[in-house]
Amino acid sequence: MLLSRECDRRAGVYYRQGKAWFHISSAGHEGLAVLGELLEGGDFVVPHYRDRALMISRGMDVEEQARDLMGKARSHSGGRNMSSHFCYQPGNVFSIASPTGSQCLPASGIAWAARFRDESSVVLCSVGDATTRQGEFFEALAFALERDLPVLFLVSDNGYGISTPTADFVPSGLGMVPDRVMWDIDAADPDVLHDAASRAIASVRGGGGPAVLWCRLDRLDSHTSSDDQRVYRTPDELAVLRDPIEVFRSRLLREGTVTPEQLMDTETRVAEHVEEAFDRVAAEPTADPKAVHDHLFAPQTERDAACEAIGPVAARSGDTMVAAVNRALRTGLRDQPEMVVFGEDVEDPKGGVFGFTKGLGETSDGRVTNSPLAEATIVGAAVGLAAAGMRPVVELQFIDFVGPAWNQIAAQLTTLRWRTLSAWNCPVVIYAPWGGYLPGGGIWHSQSNESLFTHLPGLRVAVPSTPADAEAVFLESFEAPDPTLVLLPKNLMRRRERTDAPPSPSRGSRVLRTGSDVTLVTWGNGVDLSLAAVDALIGEGVTTDVIDLRWLVPLDRETVAASLRRTGRLVVVQEDNRTSSFGAGLLADLIQTDEEFYSLLAPPRLVTRDDIHVPFHPDLEDEVMPSVGDVAAAIHSVLR
Repeated sequence: MLLSRECDRRAGVYYRQGKAWFHISSAGHEGLAVLGELLEGGDFVVPHYRDRALMISRGMDVEEQARDLMGKARSHSGGRNMSSHFCYQPGNVFSIASPTGSQCLPASGIAWAARFRDESSVVLCSVGDATTRQGEFFEALAFALERDLPVLFLVSDNGYGISTPTADFVPSGLGMVPDRVMWDIDAADPDVLHDAASRAIASVRGGGGPAVLWCRLDRLDSHTSSDDQRVYRTPDELAVLRDPIEVFRSRLLREGTVTPEQLMDTETRVAEHVEEAFDRVAAEPTADPKAVHDHLFAPQTERDAACEAIGPVAARSGDTMVAAVNRALRTGLRDQPEMVVFGEDVEDPKGGVFGFTKGLGETSDGRVTNSPLAEATIVGAAVGLAAAGMRPVVELQFIDFVGPAWNQIAAQLTTLRWRTLSAWNCPVVIYAPWGGYLPGGGIWHSQSNESLFTHLPGLRVAVPSTPADAEAVFLESFEAPDPTLVLLPKNLMRRRERTDAPPSPSRGSRVLRTGSDVTLVTWGNGVDLSLAAVDALIGEGVTTDVIDLRWLVPLDRETVAASLRRTGRLVVVQEDNRTSSFGAGLLADLIQTDEEFYSLLAPPRLVTRDDIHVPFHPDLEDEVMPSVGDVAAAIHSVLR
């Protein structure tokens, strides 16, 4: 507790001296250090940003605290994550992301992994009181209750969400937490906290299911170094705040456990140790700015190994994408005991709304399991499973419904490796039906919003257009060390594989037609449109390179650029709407270098949907979606 308090004091000094840029004090929360005595080595901590004392108890020493504050090269994030966003992989401390509450669902996922492995470990998920109004807190608690997971939700209730008093809107005051899991305690007294927490953890570890340890304490300092609580808290209120160090010190003196001289000596020794450690760390180097791109993905050798593990996938005459995905999932479940398939309606007899998982439950040993109707839970639990070493594969019924899961994808899934220098990684596979050209879909079943996901660094994005491509993408993704999103064109799901289809490689693009006049680049549903237009123009003497990207991230840029340098003309075909789309970005990327730009013989063209939603009636959908005629017209345009 004294180490934590002194770290906060020294951090404040460094902040005022301009040696640090941001600080969150844990003053008033130091009593949580007692939890370190109750947790075991195999337990996990998914922390809150005021858990400094708890972090010290898990092994994140003063030097690590100082490196975290100053963003040094040897810190857990190498200066990439904000200070007080704790992470300590040797102590099973998961990395903090700033969106409050985003840690709750991964915590439940980590606990779920322990259930799968029949381990006795406990997951401590720590949040603030204001965070408990986040929907993901409720989803995580509901999921833990549903699955009887060993999660202890630790709520540090200091009465404020920054400047807003929370007493009237937190779940404890509204009666929203079941009494059977609720432990409401005075955590300003470390002994009281120790007694209650020991019983709560024993219950969770013994199979009693999740618990909520609601800890009432006080925040002694302002919210952060950017805040001044004197603006919104009265002097009288500040004067009566309870200090757990003073509570404990008074008890020790009253009981004669220590003398005033011993306490003073300890405090002096702690202050000197912290000052010396901070000064020494201040002289350490910061991270090399040129290395900031490292750890976005796994090393190339690991990525290559994933591709080499499966090799090309042979096409099967008459095969469908649904059958190919089902076969790939069956193979993954057979070969990887750590694989879990999770999503709405994926269990038999339904087997998913499109049938991707039909029949897989027969041999999966419970590893194909239905989720609640909650996309954030699906992806968030998968993040936790992956962080704990499992291989989760999750289905979203339509990519249009990804909104509730966006926080988990953008805040957790795609940043985890990078913000922890690969100490934690997240090889989740997400797949979802995608795109239009299937009448009757309308606004919320026909989106082709791939640009939302290609905009997120750290996420691989694939859009297969054939059964063999789909199988190759899935099999490679099961081996890959990074998260993957597979978008499956609904219009092509039941299309039969042609008899002369070539094998599908696990990486890169595929050149479907070769020619000398035009380079045409597309993916997904755009492949059919493009081939139909190109084949119709052969009679006019026009020959075209047709490149199916298949993988949008990583992009096989060199294949496209080499074709463009040879033909001098470029057409990109997509079904997404124009503004800020992947196709628009691809055009900009391809003409930004001199070699490609000065190869152009005509302005490049983007065949795309206008900035309009996809309507429900088939006639209206036909009006807004790109057509074969649109592709042919674009080719003619660049040939003028």
